[in-house]
Amino acid sequence: MIEAAGGVVLRGTGERREVLVVHRPRYDDWSLPKGKLDAGEDAVAGALREVEEETGVQATPGRALPELRYRDARDRPKRVRWYVMQPTSGDPSERPADDEIDEARWVSICEASRLLTYPTEREILEHALNEPTP
Repeated sequence: MIEAAGGVVLRGTGERREVLVVHRPRYDDWSLPKGKLDAGEDAVAGALREVEEETGVQATPGRALPELRYRDARDRPKRVRWYVMQPTSGDPSERPADDEIDEARWVSICEASRLLTYPTEREILEHALNEPTP
């Protein structure tokens, strides 16, 4: 099984609340930042590393969210563990585009609900918003 982890990075409050999303040109999709764990890497550490690598934003982890299990594009089983996060530094607009992520940005919750490609990630966002933040 492929082990992965990611973060729902939230900032602001009320109507000004935003979430960090990424665009992957290889799949032409919008998603929450996530990625495969390195060998022996803890899920929280991997989630923080992936968020920073994909967005340029450093964050602190909060509570765990429901994990997702599915089969990837090559039909391999995959598990993604998710965590609510709060940003501490960094700006996605300063992260240079590359082959993996060509854009990372803050979007409103309403925009994220429309923009995120996968219904399961919209559900993860809902879980993050419907419970106390870290």
